[in-house]
Amino acid sequence: MAKSKKQAKGARGKAKAVPARPKKKTKGEAPRPRRTPLSASVIREMRDLLLTQKERVTGDFMNLRQSHLHNSQRDATGDLSGYTLHMADLATDTFDREFALNVVSSEGDIIYLIDQALRRIEDRTYGLCETCGATIKLVRLKAVPWAQLCIKCKKIEETGGGA
Repeated sequence: MAKSKKQAKGARGKAKAVPARPKKKTKGEAPRPRRTPLSASVIREMRDLLLTQKERVTGDFMNLRQSHLHNSQRDATGDLSGYTLHMADLATDTFDREFALNVVSSEGDIIYLIDQALRRIEDRTYGLCETCGATIKLVRLKAVPWAQLCIKCKKIEETGGGA
């Protein structure tokens, strides 16, 4: 039976405070972030590993960028004459430049993932799967220190959501 407006009011005529119901978790909603289960020494080790990887990748990135992307095709080949190169030479040079661009793009993605992992360390959520909230195994983190997902969720992602 529904209460009338008068019954819902308290003795002084004011509405009673009704405690809010806890929000139900809907399907597909990300779990609340927990704190990392990793020890402080493991976190330090992983931060050092991430920073070392970032330095290496950044160095490779800058070298490729300088050697392949800033030089003209004539500079890259060392051709000082005004004559055009043979078509096969042009094709090889173009392939090399495109390959270098692909590598630079991939390394840029890795730098982004490393920065995200460093952010998760600061947020104290490093080592937790971003999809299910489970702990990512240390073996996986040592192999791929910027891993965002546990093995189970990564397999699901790679198979397109199927089992």
